[in-house]
Amino acid sequence: MEEATGKLEVITRHFTDFSDLQISQFTALGQVYQEWNEKINVISRKDIDSLYERHVLHSLAIAAVFKFTRGTEIIDIGTGGGFPGIPLSIFFPDVQFHLVDSIGKKIKVVDEVVKALQLKNVTTQHIRAEEIKNRKFDFAVSRAVAPLKDLWQWSNPLLSKKKKTDDFKNGLICMKGGDLTQEIRESGLKPHIWEISGLFKEAFFMEKYLLYIPV
Repeated sequence: MEEATGKLEVITRHFTDFSDLQISQFTALGQVYQEWNEKINVISRKDIDSLYERHVLHSLAIAAVFKFTRGTEIIDIGTGGGFPGIPLSIFFPDVQFHLVDSIGKKIKVVDEVVKALQLKNVTTQHIRAEEIKNRKFDFAVSRAVAPLKDLWQWSNPLLSKKKKTDDFKNGLICMKGGDLTQEIRESGLKPHIWEISGLFKEAFFMEKYLLYIPV
């Protein structure tokens, strides 16, 4: 427990207003991922030891900028092992998250994490985002899954035009790293960009960015 609490400090130095349930879920998250990653490898061996910084806190960069209101519906495109969707679903318990991935073994791990943490606001689906029909979401989130132009092509048809938050229109929120000049140019889009190093001072977040494109 002491080790988990120490890792949890990576989060609580930036965010403090958590319920006892949220603290217990964030605390348990590390052990659950450790156990399942040994069975089905969805996180690199290098990253699993820095899970709270490189995956959990990184995911919560979205929560540092966006305040989703109760009832907001969010799709996590290419969720992989459950990021950013799982940490965000703990942070926003009144928001509905739908986590999708085209790789079945990754969704299996996500399902087990959801079950272990008793997350009532998460659904999952083994599917490509572009194959989803007859569903609308307020926001799409994604983490380094595909080029920006592809993410926008997949997410735009899934986004409702009805605004849900006070500060931001519905849209795509994605996390990227490195020099994005060419990728943004090729997308033809003009995203709002935040440097994550401006939100979190840890060295890991240098040259990592949060991009937002409203519908």
